Amino acid sequence: MGKDVIVALDFAGAKQVYDFLDRFSGKKPYVKIGMELFYAEGPEIVREIKKRGHQIFLDLKLHDIPNTVKKAMNVLSRLDVDMCNLHCSGTIPMMEAALEGLTREDGSRPILLGVTQLTSTSEEVMQRDLLIDAPIADTICHYARNAKTAGLDGVVCSPLEASLVKEACGKEFFTVTPGIRFADSAKDDQRRIMTPADAKKIGSDYIVVGRPITAAEDPVAAYERCLEEFVG
Repeated sequence: MGKDVIVALDFAGAKQVYDFLDRFSGKKPYVKIGMELFYAEGPEIVREIKKRGHQIFLDLKLHDIPNTVKKAMNVLSRLDVDMCNLHCSGTIPMMEAALEGLTREDGSRPILLGVTQLTSTSEEVMQRDLLIDAPIADTICHYARNAKTAGLDGVVCSPLEASLVKEACGKEFFTVTPGIRFADSAKDDQRRIMTPADAKKIGSDYIVVGRPITAAEDPVAAYERCLEEFVG
């Protein structure tokens, strides 16, 4: 499995997305469709971007009772996305149900990831607001082990914890890491961040990059810079 950069399409509507993707003239970056865009445009935005030849990470972070998540994943599996996710905090039975719902009759399915802790959550906030007393690194590794036990392919985690997850779950267990910023970029609302080059060094399999690319004066150049730093 090769490393790749996933561009977060954090736009409010389809026109902005298509205008953005049209700038890439022949290139087909892996893209992420999150809640804002999916809730604004629905499944049709997924179908259209797939028609354009892009791989898609559908980032909806499901979290509900096992049966509801199973049925929702069954619906998402029909959209032909390449990757989707849920919250590890939903427990092992929920993750197992999700995997069952996502798997098609022929045995194929998208990559399924568990979200450990959001990159906007610091250890202090986790302990104060969620009443989780363990260190954040221990919590993330525990969630990752639960995800592996449930049969998931990997986790979404901060790049700061990617190497710990690899140690806990093995090198073949995917780590998909948001919170990526160029050394000269603003941090925005992310707390636990890293540059593409450093994410490469610590073993991230995929990095998710939003504003450093989408808000750049030249998004294509920013994407190519990110590829160069991360993939080489």
